[in-house]
Amino acid sequence: MKRTRLAAVAASAMTIALALSACGNGDTASPDTPAPETTAPEADAPETEAPEVDGVTITMWVAGADTPQELRDWLIENFAAQNPGATLVIEEQGWGDLVPQLTTALPDPNNTPDVVEIGNTQAPTFTSVGAFRPISDALFQELGGSALLPSFVEAGTHDGQIYALPYYFGSRYMFYRSDIWTEAGLSVPSTLGEFTESAAALRTGSMSGFAIGGQDWRNGISWVFAHDGDLARFEDGAWVSTLSDPNTVAGLTAWQELFTSASNLPATDRDVAYWDFINDGVDGEPPLAATIMAPGWARWSIGPLNEAGDGRENMADFPEMFDIFALPGVNGGIAPVFAGGSNVAISAQSQHPELAENLLRLIFSADYQRMLGANGLGPANENYADSMGDDKFARTMIETAFASRLTPAAPGWAAIEGALVYEELFQAIAEGGDVAAIAAEFDARLTPMLNGN
Repeated sequence: MKRTRLAAVAASAMTIALALSACGNGDTASPDTPAPETTAPEADAPETEAPEVDGVTITMWVAGADTPQELRDWLIENFAAQNPGATLVIEEQGWGDLVPQLTTALPDPNNTPDVVEIGNTQAPTFTSVGAFRPISDALFQELGGSALLPSFVEAGTHDGQIYALPYYFGSRYMFYRSDIWTEAGLSVPSTLGEFTESAAALRTGSMSGFAIGGQDWRNGISWVFAHDGDLARFEDGAWVSTLSDPNTVAGLTAWQELFTSASNLPATDRDVAYWDFINDGVDGEPPLAATIMAPGWARWSIGPLNEAGDGRENMADFPEMFDIFALPGVNGGIAPVFAGGSNVAISAQSQHPELAENLLRLIFSADYQRMLGANGLGPANENYADSMGDDKFARTMIETAFASRLTPAAPGWAAIEGALVYEELFQAIAEGGDVAAIAAEFDARLTPMLNGN
């Protein structure tokens, strides 16, 4: 990899002023993506022949605190056992610092981490410039092959070559106050139109029927996907923004109708802690929302506090007033939602790629995949999705995740997120502007950015 190519990433990535989301989100693998038969590892700890590595240390960067210490310790201990004489060091990088840190460290063979976790929306920026080591077809098969979440494999693929694999997934669904819905004579909607009608009917002067901020594109683009729209397509060797596509306009228009009829939040709001909205207020004040959309982990922030007052009770013990459902599709079923989660990759400048591959073998082993699920992080390999449990929360998360879609795997996507372009787009729509005209305006702006220009 040439340092000058990664420098091009640095020029755009360093403009990022806010933390990039770990959420990212295509619905199927790229036509060029290999789809070998699944050969998921089943052993508790895969046995591989270790190279001569006495005294060698490799480093893994994890993003944020999502990977629990228990899992980090397991990787460190099992790596040492499987690679005698070698040591694994795991370092945590904040999400807000991750892209600048990677743009500095990845080109430098003396300072690069060997294995990195990166948000799936960020991965294309780095795969497109050769920052990661290619994953061979044989290794892809060994680590899970077609059982790995396809949309995340796509996010880590460039020009038909896989560079980054899924690490864990999350997904979004609807949390609602069933007591409020029932009192209003409403039941769980079966279509997207029914949901809008119900949310609008539930809105009062003090309570949103559905709470969503006007700039919240990460939730809002699910309406685009539900109408079979796209944010962008790869055509004739370049990425093209497709907001003006009739299906995309239909989805954005449906979202505009929902926002204006059901939400009390300002058009300028984004990154709102919606889970607080459906809890009762202080001294029994009514909730600020009857319904919200949030990742599955929001369950731990909804409902009564535990006795210590520092967390929530187990969801299975929550009062019946709190419930969930998957966002319905236009004609029923489940709508594709914007997925969240991370990818994992080996640095192209790693001086110990064999050991880095051995670490991937541990990450994709049956034991580690099941530990991810047990800790509420969707395992990359769908064969171990049952490790998340079999309650309605786990089932809904799995169903929505495997129907999910990602943002375009375009080289300029990280810069687009950093420049808050989609926040501007959705605010303009939330303020009641003409959707088709806004879409055309932003297509002209986004197409060059998608291609890194």
